Amino acid sequence: MNENELKKLESKLWAAADKMRGAVSVSEYKFIVLGLIFLKYISDSFEERYKELVEEGYGLEEEKDSYTEKNIFFVPQKARWEYLVKHSKDDNIGEIIDDALTLIEKNNTSLKNVLPKDYNSPTMRNVNLGELIDLFTNIKVGTKDAIQKDILGRIYEYFLGQFAKNELQKGGEFYTPACLVRTMVECIEPYQGRVYDPACGSGGMFIQSMKFVKEHQGRLANISIYGQEKNPTTWRLAKMNLAIRSLNGDLGKYAADTFTEDLHKDLKADFILANPPFNQEWDVDKVSKDSRWRYGLAPKNNANYAWLQHMISKLSQNGKMACILANGSLSAGGQEGEIRQKIIEADLVDCVISMPTNLFYTVTVPCSIWIINRNKKQKGKTLFINATNLGTMVTRRLRELSDEDIKKIADTYHNYQSNENYENIKGFCYCATIEEIKSNDNVLTPGRYVGVEDFEDDSIPFEEKMKNITSELSKQFEESHKLEEEIKKNLKAIGYEI
Repeated sequence: MNENELKKLESKLWAAADKMRGAVSVSEYKFIVLGLIFLKYISDSFEERYKELVEEGYGLEEEKDSYTEKNIFFVPQKARWEYLVKHSKDDNIGEIIDDALTLIEKNNTSLKNVLPKDYNSPTMRNVNLGELIDLFTNIKVGTKDAIQKDILGRIYEYFLGQFAKNELQKGGEFYTPACLVRTMVECIEPYQGRVYDPACGSGGMFIQSMKFVKEHQGRLANISIYGQEKNPTTWRLAKMNLAIRSLNGDLGKYAADTFTEDLHKDLKADFILANPPFNQEWDVDKVSKDSRWRYGLAPKNNANYAWLQHMISKLSQNGKMACILANGSLSAGGQEGEIRQKIIEADLVDCVISMPTNLFYTVTVPCSIWIINRNKKQKGKTLFINATNLGTMVTRRLRELSDEDIKKIADTYHNYQSNENYENIKGFCYCATIEEIKSNDNVLTPGRYVGVEDFEDDSIPFEEKMKNITSELSKQFEESHKLEEEIKKNLKAIGYEI
């Protein structure tokens, strides 16, 4: 299956699945659909291994160890896809699916409390579950060939993105657009070591890190994944997202608030990638004495600098992080301004990138990427990149960064780090010293440093330009009046006058 065929399959599956939603809300429906996709994946993997064991002829096809030794989930008989297909038209199919998922969790401890088991709920009676099962039946997503091509991963990620577009969620609450994540990954290059995301959503940061390692001929065995997520249903999505790619990650034994219940207290990460909630309130009173707030206590009504400091506290001696924050964090005053000043003086801010608007599916707000580095190559300096003019509007409300856009940002950062082929470009990038930043009241807004791009003078005198513009405008007015008269004439002909 080539790229075009896969894209057609993604859109075809989505159109069919979305059509079946009926009166069910997106937030409920997404777990139902993604749960079935996951079930199809583990059933395909099991079935392929089952056939291998039958051919070997030792009678081990129903032995759980024969699957777990190959990192394949064991699927009991009444949870297998063929069993669901056989009963897909039964009135109690919702109950049958719930029972199947319960059986799978009992036989695979790593999936305990992960799979959605709401198929028999009153809400789901509006969904034709039998048709959903039929929709996914003829697509092989868990075979070795499909896994190699990451067909299910692509479909799963595509569906996550489509659900994010259709659900009123805040900027990246469970899904951060892939182009934003790729920009972060391409900049900090998590080849090997411990990768951490303290607000991991559905796990997109880990998936892009995995893709980066593969594309650069690295070994996934050299990456260790750690994460935490507060929302229980989103935590389940992340667990499934890792499982379909056979990635072992420590996302904690349950969903929990990163601030009040840090599940990775002793972790020192080599790389941190995160898109924490923007400008959220947080329970500062419970953790006000915590050692994580080395540079000051963030205000109760805005946790941006609590997130930033939590991540800094988790960095190893040579650790590097990329974090998405609301643009207000670059220039906020008061307590936040004091914390920012101390972080700058500690020489931790390696790069700040201003991103364009409309990158998130449901909010238009711009954001910025902070790159924090405990082992900066350019001591006493910070790179500012203004990427607000990059990207292309792919719909009326959504912008995406192209491969070339991402490469331009990442190459600029890497050239700056190596001090080779780097030069300040007016309107796009500028290397500032800590002294310069201090003279700008420790504001980190890139536009303040990069300046405004020079435009080429076309050497046409102003008077001549204005003459041409007014002449063109006059012609357009004249054409507008002609159209107006024509419309009036046509209306009069059918008995209407304006």
